[in-house]
Amino acid sequence: MSKAIKDMLVDDLKHRLQTVGDVVVVSLGRLDAQKTTRLRHTLRKKQIHLQLVKNSLARRATAGTPLEPAMTDAAGMLALAWGGEDVVDLAKEIDRIAGDKEFEGFECRGGAMDGSRLAAADVQRVAKWPTRGEQLSILSGQINSLGALLSGQILSAGGALAGQIASRVEDLEKAGDSGGA
Repeated sequence: MSKAIKDMLVDDLKHRLQTVGDVVVVSLGRLDAQKTTRLRHTLRKKQIHLQLVKNSLARRATAGTPLEPAMTDAAGMLALAWGGEDVVDLAKEIDRIAGDKEFEGFECRGGAMDGSRLAAADVQRVAKWPTRGEQLSILSGQINSLGALLSGQILSAGGALAGQIASRVEDLEKAGDSGGA
């Protein structure tokens, strides 16, 4: 492959990864063309991109970016996966596919998150984290529970005070009726 073509490939990959902050490096193993097509289709449904690229070209394309640590010690036929809702969603899908018998041979080799290198075991740990949507749900539940607790305490104290005032008014009315008769 000529240097001009390699430069074009590197520029194209740089352009694709320009806004990407997290990436997972995977090995496609011995997947044939049909399984690779099914894999790409499965990932595309989750908004995840898969790019098979020569390691040296990927190193050049990611040099000086937060994705650079993902390519350290990269060897063999590898592909870059990125996208999804967030890095946790990406890691969950890669981990799920790695355990799928249909894609036997597919494995996670590592990645990069926020400029730090992730080993394959780290990607599996990230896959166990709650996704962004789950985190927001947990947070809103915690906020609502505090609000409900505060509201209950205010209404409880207010209800007790209102009950005491009503009782005192009744006592005064009874005293006023018996005092006037």
